[in-house]
Amino acid sequence: MTDGGMSGGATTTGEELLKVTDLKTYFPVRSRGLLPRVVGQVKAVDGVSLTLAPSETLGLVGESGSGKTTTARTILRLVDPTSGSIKLDGEEISKLSRRAQMPMRRKAQMIFQDPYNALNPRHTVGGIISAPFRIQGVQPPGGVKAAVQELMERVGLNPEHYNRYPNEFSGGQRQRIGVARAIALRPKLIVCDEPVSALDVSIQAQILNLLRDLQDEFGIAYLFVAHDLAVVRQIANRVAVMYLGHIVEMAPRRTIYVGPLHPYTHSLLSAVPIPDPVRQRSRKRIMLQGDVPSPIDPPSGCVFRTRCFQAQDRCAAEVPPLTEIEPGHFVACHFPVAEPSATAAVPSVTASVDTTPVPPTAPPPRSVTAVEAESASSETGAEVSTKG
Repeated sequence: MTDGGMSGGATTTGEELLKVTDLKTYFPVRSRGLLPRVVGQVKAVDGVSLTLAPSETLGLVGESGSGKTTTARTILRLVDPTSGSIKLDGEEISKLSRRAQMPMRRKAQMIFQDPYNALNPRHTVGGIISAPFRIQGVQPPGGVKAAVQELMERVGLNPEHYNRYPNEFSGGQRQRIGVARAIALRPKLIVCDEPVSALDVSIQAQILNLLRDLQDEFGIAYLFVAHDLAVVRQIANRVAVMYLGHIVEMAPRRTIYVGPLHPYTHSLLSAVPIPDPVRQRSRKRIMLQGDVPSPIDPPSGCVFRTRCFQAQDRCAAEVPPLTEIEPGHFVACHFPVAEPSATAAVPSVTASVDTTPVPPTAPPPRSVTAVEAESASSETGAEVSTKG
């Protein structure tokens, strides 16, 4: 399908497509009673900074409650930021009114986590996928129906099912409908909020391959939110690790999995089992003590210090800045872990999936099979958890 005057074509320059600076998203906590008042703030996102280049994929990982989804939704202005800067294709969008956001929606779209609740059950598939054209007032060449059927065919759906309803499709097919809707206006950026977490392993592989093919074809950049470290390793060029509203480490994909520096990143990687009983038994596991602190009253200094095996007095007194240790590798830690120790065996976790030597800045291999995904995800217990 041709662009047909659509403004969301891929950026061809080497400039940053997305630049987020010191982003904060706080939610007020109100007292009960006749006259409720604000008694605190839930600091869901607290000073996040990141960049995303055209046609790049940035993976955002961390425990549940770390602020990944809130960060993603704030970047797309589905949640209003408390402060900070969000620049999309050079335009500041953090303070745009709802009406002024309309042109921005043609450049940035979202694929939601739950394919069952992301689609209106009262609308046909044709109506759902054609909604972006209707809302933005775009008339594609050949008409809307032809464009929608072409999109359906592109994402692996039967165009003849144009008039069917979402309940007539499987989970994987529903997610393909969501993908078709997201790419309808040829956006430059798509935020993927755990798009494969609700799907079985074989369907995960199909959706990942589809996303990669679309990225190659249209030059789309992805902000990919996920719990699954195996999935992120397959699709991301760079990886950012979040904890309690902060990015604690960000680096090229290979660097994160082979040579992490932050203690939290080490603990996440050590929680991923190795599909080799002998190596798994001899492997040292990092067991974090305690629970994740409340975002209403986070710890002073480093937010991870209450559970960190490297913590010292300085960690309670000073907030570690996100510092570039080496080109492209940023760490927020006063005492980074220099030795791989507990995570030394982790690179072989997905060895059956990713065996080709890839430079840190190179894009990942361009296909994932169901067998490979199952080896990397199903057998390894892909859900990230500090308790295994």
